[in-house]
Amino acid sequence: MQQRRLDNWEHRAEWPLAAVAAVFLAAYTIEVLVQPHGLAARAINMATLLTWAVFTADYVARLYLAPDRKQWFVTHLFDLMIVLLPLLRPLRLLRLIVLISVLQKAVGNAIRGKVVLYTISGAVLLVYVASLAVLQAERGAPDAHITDFGDAVWWAITTITTVGYGDMYPVTTTGRVIAALLMIGGISLVGSITATIASWIVQSVTVDETATAAATAAHINQLRAEIASLREELRGAPVIDGSGHQYRS
Repeated sequence: MQQRRLDNWEHRAEWPLAAVAAVFLAAYTIEVLVQPHGLAARAINMATLLTWAVFTADYVARLYLAPDRKQWFVTHLFDLMIVLLPLLRPLRLLRLIVLISVLQKAVGNAIRGKVVLYTISGAVLLVYVASLAVLQAERGAPDAHITDFGDAVWWAITTITTVGYGDMYPVTTTGRVIAALLMIGGISLVGSITATIASWIVQSVTVDETATAAATAAHINQLRAEIASLREELRGAPVIDGSGHQYRS
């Protein structure tokens, strides 16, 4: 019963959280790229705080509804880190993964379509989020290499693909934490895609083998039926001996 309540909450909260995450992304983008002042800056800060409050309320609600709160707490430490640790503040953007799961439903059961969707959506999301976060952390630091959004995007792409030209790298502690998380995210993304493709291949081979075995069994049964029918016909057919007399077997 408790698990059902938790599942219902997560299902109903999916779209609202997606909308809140989109608002947070817009606010964070303006904060980093536009760097507003005065009333605009206060409005952006208020929007950010409100979205953070929604994410915190969602975390508390899911913890309360969990059948085993202790186990749920231990298995959702990353969510707690996103809510509590100021150092990982940019990681709240990972709530936009909810949007990916919503889009995923449109693909249906086509596993190859899901792989493409995971690849494109996950890569774009990670690169964009990391670019914003590292730019905010780096551009004011002495001897910084990443000082504009174009440089940040280039750095994020080379990092997530593990190319690492070395022409740009973060010099702040926050920037290096973001870099490490981006590397882990990129490796995890590639690993999940590889595992999904391997699973699809195994499933396809299994389905083909099952279909072939079923067709072979059906063919054998058909041959057996035909042989039995021929035997019956032979039993009832007249037999002519050497003298020309006809009788039935």
